[in-house]
Amino acid sequence: MMTVHEVSKLAGVSIRTLQYYDQIGLLHPTGYTDAGYRLYDDTELERLQHILLFRELEFPLKDIKKIINSPDFDRSKALEQQIELLKLKKEHIENLMNFALGIKMLGVKHMDFKAFDRSKLDEYSRQAKELYGNTPEYEQMQEKQKNRTEDDEKILADRFMLLFKEAGEIKDKDSASPEAQNLVKRIQEYITENFYNCNNKILSGLGKMYSGGGDFTRNIDECGGEGTAVFVDNAIQIYCENNSED
Repeated sequence: MMTVHEVSKLAGVSIRTLQYYDQIGLLHPTGYTDAGYRLYDDTELERLQHILLFRELEFPLKDIKKIINSPDFDRSKALEQQIELLKLKKEHIENLMNFALGIKMLGVKHMDFKAFDRSKLDEYSRQAKELYGNTPEYEQMQEKQKNRTEDDEKILADRFMLLFKEAGEIKDKDSASPEAQNLVKRIQEYITENFYNCNNKILSGLGKMYSGGGDFTRNIDECGGEGTAVFVDNAIQIYCENNSED
C-alpha cells in the first residue's frame, strides 16, 4: 500500500489531483491511514496508469471515467490499445509538424504532402472510433481535410509560412512583447482553424521543433532570417506559460 504522498511523487501528479479524482469517482483510494491519509494498492495504481495514459491522449475526464468503469473494460487489452493509439497520435502530430514547419520546402511548389496520407489518418480515426467512439477532435481533422486539393494544401502552406516571415520582421524585439505574443496566438489559431486542435501542449512541442535544428530550423530561418526559429520558440514557450490550460 502506498500513501497519497508516495503516489503523488511516483506518478508525477499533485495530491490535489488525486483528491479530485476521488471526488469525481474516477480513482478511489483503497483505504485510509489512522490519520486519515489516502492509501492505494497495486490495483488502483494500475488504474491510475490507464487514467494518465488516457489523459495523454487528451480524453476528457468524464469520458475516461465512463471507459474505465465499463463492465467490458479489459485492462490488458486497453494497455495494448493505448500503446497503439499513442503511436498513431505521435505519427499524426509529426505529420502536422512537418507541414507546419515547411520541412524540406524548396519553395511552395515543391512542398511534400505525402505526410498527409489519408490512409493513415483514416486508420487513426477508425481505431479511435472503434475503441472509444468518435470525438470532436477526430471529426474536426477529417472534416477540414476531406475536400482539399493539393493546390489547396499548397496555398495553406504558403500562407502559414508568411507568419514566420512576419516573425522575422520583429525577431529583434523581446519574445514576451505584445507583437510576439500576438503572432504566437495567430500561429496557434491558424493551425487550429486549418488542421487540428492546436492546444498549448502541442504548440509548445511545435516551438521546440522549430528551434531544434535541421530542416525545421533552416526553413523557418530562410523565411524570416537567421534566428527566427529560436525567436518564435521562445515566444511560444512564454505564451504557453502565460496561458495555461487545465
